[in-house]
Amino acid sequence: MQPHVFHPSILREYDIRGVYGETLFEADARAIGARFGAIVADTAIAAGKEPRVVVGRDGRLSSPDLEAALVEGFVKAGVTVIRIGLGPTPMLYFAEASTPEVQGGVQVTGSHNPRDHNGFKMVLGGRPFFGADIRRLEATDGAPAPRSPGRIEQRDILPAYVDWLLEGLSGIDPHDLGSLRVGWDAGNGAAGPALEMLVSRLPGEHHLLHSEVDGRFPNHHPDPTIEANLADLQALVAAKKLDFGAAFDGDADRLGIVDGQGRVLDADGLLMIFARDLLARRPGATVIADVKASAAVFDTVRELGGTAQMSPSGHSHIKSRMKATGALLGGETSGHFFFADDAFGFDDGLYAAVRLIAACARFNRSVAQLRDTMPVMHNTPELRFAVPEDRKFAVVEEVRERLAATGLRANALDGVRVETGEGWWLLRASNTQAALTARAESATADGLARLVAEIDGQLALSGVKRAGDGKGGHG
Repeated sequence: MQPHVFHPSILREYDIRGVYGETLFEADARAIGARFGAIVADTAIAAGKEPRVVVGRDGRLSSPDLEAALVEGFVKAGVTVIRIGLGPTPMLYFAEASTPEVQGGVQVTGSHNPRDHNGFKMVLGGRPFFGADIRRLEATDGAPAPRSPGRIEQRDILPAYVDWLLEGLSGIDPHDLGSLRVGWDAGNGAAGPALEMLVSRLPGEHHLLHSEVDGRFPNHHPDPTIEANLADLQALVAAKKLDFGAAFDGDADRLGIVDGQGRVLDADGLLMIFARDLLARRPGATVIADVKASAAVFDTVRELGGTAQMSPSGHSHIKSRMKATGALLGGETSGHFFFADDAFGFDDGLYAAVRLIAACARFNRSVAQLRDTMPVMHNTPELRFAVPEDRKFAVVEEVRERLAATGLRANALDGVRVETGEGWWLLRASNTQAALTARAESATADGLARLVAEIDGQLALSGVKRAGDGKGGHG
């Protein structure tokens, strides 16, 4: 039998992702189950354990068929599968982290992508399976060695997951939350069932939007980093005069927030709130933000006595860096937040929203009031420049070399991040698209314009022009 060959576009840096029926098929899911299953089985058997994984899925129309094929691949590889069914990706992470007998997990999800897309997010031994790990799946040249077939178990993990979400309010007197009024937008994504169960147990008054899981996403696209997708939530907050609103992407590992005045609070602002709350209780803790984060994030952490570290962009990189450093908090500008103080360290939009409620209670301030205490910065959204796949890294290197030739030192952690007297700008190659991404920030609007002009000037020297701006995505 010929080994399975994946479409070259679907094995990404952070996950496996493609267009269902065009680049992604059940045969891919079956092969992923077999190949990832072989890795799990080798690890488990070497430790004298039964190979076991947990598998979940989101609400996309193609997810049930892909999940069934994935399970089939695992079983043929001799791996027992605990199926947890429909739910957010963080519920899969929770199941993997809280079930000692499993060695890994896979979520079938298209995340925040268009409705005809789908894919897989994987974890092995409590750590993200990404980058070179994913490329190992492509390099496998056939079926694993014959083993006895695995078994299939069904498990309802949702109640335990919601119990754990509520632990984010530990130490908060429920009476202090009696006047809480919050709007929630599940975006017809996988957050719906967990969100409904969660808010039924939260103190205060809660209003839900689009909590019915519908893979067609009939109300708006499930990406809270795009402000247009928050219009329904902003209208709800205004109509009901709510304290704030929370929105989630298609698999609920990202969070978007609208304050009581209808203003969108970006990920940098949220991370600063979480950092203030954490460092008040855990002095000196390490906080990690990605290379696209505002300088205000790093400055705030240091001013509060914490240790600020910068990570390459991407939720998998931040999780890995947190494991390596013992950091208790992490954040990424696309809305992923990671708590490792009283939690497992994975990204969970629902848990982050609960922690925001807890922070407001501890500070005795609203989200809007906390926002107003933050420094006012002028920054761009994430700018995108279409560049061929075989050219994007070369362009970044050309820019780095030109900067070095002028004596200007740049942070080369992930692309080039250049600090100037007026602020900073960043240029990096996207790990998920044939594109370069850029961002800039300054204390003044004029300064920001000059920084953006520097980016454009450098790219022009490499023959690249900006066709338009974009925001969101995993970069």
